[in-house]
Amino acid sequence: MYIPLFHIGSFEVRFIDVIDVLIVSYLLYFLYKLLRGSIAIKILVGVIILYVLWWVVGLLDMKLLSFILSKFIGFGVIILIIIFQPEVRRFLVALANTTLRGRFTFFERFFRFQTVSDVEKNKGVRQMKKAILNFSASKTGALIVLMNGRDPEMFHNNGTYLNAKISQVLLETIFQKQSPMHDGAAIISKDRIYSAGTVLPLSSNPDIPQKYGLRHRAALGITESTMVAVIVVSEEKGTISYVFKGRLTPNISEQVLEEKLSNHLVK
Repeated sequence: MYIPLFHIGSFEVRFIDVIDVLIVSYLLYFLYKLLRGSIAIKILVGVIILYVLWWVVGLLDMKLLSFILSKFIGFGVIILIIIFQPEVRRFLVALANTTLRGRFTFFERFFRFQTVSDVEKNKGVRQMKKAILNFSASKTGALIVLMNGRDPEMFHNNGTYLNAKISQVLLETIFQKQSPMHDGAAIISKDRIYSAGTVLPLSSNPDIPQKYGLRHRAALGITESTMVAVIVVSEEKGTISYVFKGRLTPNISEQVLEEKLSNHLVK
């Protein structure tokens, strides 16, 4: 039996009720962050309006309209799953990744465990940084996915499997314009280039500015559905962009580039 913390009129508010509200609030906020900026948020508002209309029609005892709306709402859950399939997937993946990432980070800190040595990590960061700066100077388009320690097997049979040490020369070879792999992405897992020429899903966000091409849209698409980071070099302007959690930060500096590479190379 729970002892009430306080009363609001005749309603008892217990400690478990406060926890309940906080969890629901967090999940709603988490869902809003995933849907923000996409057409899905507009559809969700439309669905909410439809449910409110059904409730009002029921109060007014409008039998025919209430019957029609009730039939539609009866299949509402199935319809929502179909419509919001990409968003539901993103929500579940992001929720799982956030939880698992927190657990693994705790255990790594507790046991002082690292999968890749600091020497290897710093070498990989330097090699990637040099290659990316050269891409920027020569206006060579590039798309580099940093897996954050996540399993790169999701890209199995997508692109050319390499499993090679991170190398400035190899990255520059991959993205040279004569290379058959230059239009795809290079997948970086820990201290290795897992694959190259990898095709990424494009973002379906209709609010992406027209100035961004396919590389930027692919970077947004993969970060909307997976907790990875992406570095993009524009072929037109040579600018370097950082993309994470479906958000694009354009024209980052050399210092910020090194910081992001170091943060995301090994987790």
